[in-house]
Amino acid sequence: MARSGAGGEDGGSLYASGPLPISWSLWREGPKAVLPPVAIVWPCPLSVDEYLAAGRTLVVVRPDCPACTKTMSFWSGYERSVRHGGRCHQLWVRRARCGPCRSSHALVPSFCLVGRLDVVEVIGELIAEVVKGKSGVRPSAERIDVPHTTARDWVRRFARRAAVLAAGFAAAVVEVSGIAPVLAHPLPRQALEAIKAAFDAVRCRAGPALWGMWAFASLVTGGGLLATTTNPGLRVP
Repeated sequence: MARSGAGGEDGGSLYASGPLPISWSLWREGPKAVLPPVAIVWPCPLSVDEYLAAGRTLVVVRPDCPACTKTMSFWSGYERSVRHGGRCHQLWVRRARCGPCRSSHALVPSFCLVGRLDVVEVIGELIAEVVKGKSGVRPSAERIDVPHTTARDWVRRFARRAAVLAAGFAAAVVEVSGIAPVLAHPLPRQALEAIKAAFDAVRCRAGPALWGMWAFASLVTGGGLLATTTNPGLRVP
């Protein structure tokens, strides 16, 4: 992949520094922004354990409405299950409501995917391992203690969405860096390359405050990295 890393051999950045373009704002819609989902995924700096320990006292960034850009108000919340470290936990998810639009959205932390029980880092690492040919689905599933059928569904869903994901994340690289990534492998590995290239490009702008690559992928796709709908989750220019 050409020039997709965070820095050159001398440690210098390959991309210009500065604020991220407005189309990368989580809450605002731009020409290449994430399509506004029912669940708003926010960039959570906490680990799963830290998030669970905070409980209902957790401080969440107050979002703007994806439809009208007005500041939303917190509006109670609900519990959802998340599997982490081989155990299922109950996670408190805040909700936000827009007064003018009268719509509400779940504020999902970026270590989650919408509609998936396991944390995105576990899902992403298994997908990468299988897609790169380092392991089969069954041994990878056994290693992380998830059902084989669940892991198989992750890999199949990623493969079905690979073309859209590769195009969308490659477009994000161009939007942020002005450089088109060279995707050297066939699908579905192209999608992995594009996600990494986009993560590296944005990290050059955001610095170390940008958390892991798979949390980034969840953030950009609005939690729909493995969505079962035909909606790609990314707006491609």
